[in-house]
Amino acid sequence: MPIKFPFTKSKPKPDPQSPGLDYKQLPQHVAIIMDGNGRWAKNKGLPRIAGHKEGMNVVKKIVRHASNLGIEVLTLYAFSTENWKRPKTEVEFLMKLPMEFLNTYLPELIEKNVRVETIGDFERLPEHTKTAVQEAKDRTKDNTGLILNFALNYGSRYEMVEAVKIVAEEVKQGNLDVDKIDEGCISRHLYTADLKEPDLLIRTSGEQRLSNFLLWQLAYSEFWFTDVYWPDFDEAYFEKALYDYQNRKRRYGGV
Repeated sequence: MPIKFPFTKSKPKPDPQSPGLDYKQLPQHVAIIMDGNGRWAKNKGLPRIAGHKEGMNVVKKIVRHASNLGIEVLTLYAFSTENWKRPKTEVEFLMKLPMEFLNTYLPELIEKNVRVETIGDFERLPEHTKTAVQEAKDRTKDNTGLILNFALNYGSRYEMVEAVKIVAEEVKQGNLDVDKIDEGCISRHLYTADLKEPDLLIRTSGEQRLSNFLLWQLAYSEFWFTDVYWPDFDEAYFEKALYDYQNRKRRYGGV
């Protein structure tokens, strides 16, 4: 069902102007930097992990809505290579979240025909995290609906360096001519090789930077920022981002 405007939620809130969405003009791939869990918790006098816990519930709501809208790919920045620098107790909690999330939500994902995928250095994750995520990937691998793509232990610069290494090795082995290296060649060796590049990037919490997320893939994506912390983000804000996307002109360097 379409979300109607204006909003009735408490501040902060966007400036809604949309009567609704054009469901024939939705972005195919939406990427989200889910930011602000810790600050949300601090403002409420709660530990940071409470913000991450609430953020997980928001993931469920947004995944359901994206699936119902018919969006093809939803990429969520769940844990970056830089996040290992956080306090040990927080990192340990974050590494348990995928297991908790998927243990309770996997049946619904299967029912909704959602396919779980990941990008990032998967092998360096803790065993219990890998086991839970791999089970979800295995049990949903034949689903044909929304691709729910978690960026776990992901860093875009690392991704590009690894891609360049593969290309360099192909040249070294004589399997690739240097003159044949182009953008497509690099793209084929990124984690996202089988995915369309994002049409829209959403970042919550008021920050306006990419934070080492999909630097190559977001070259021509539309960006949408909101001051709302991720635990307060909901379907209405999501539709507002989609509506604003629909009202932009994507020229890809042209006129």
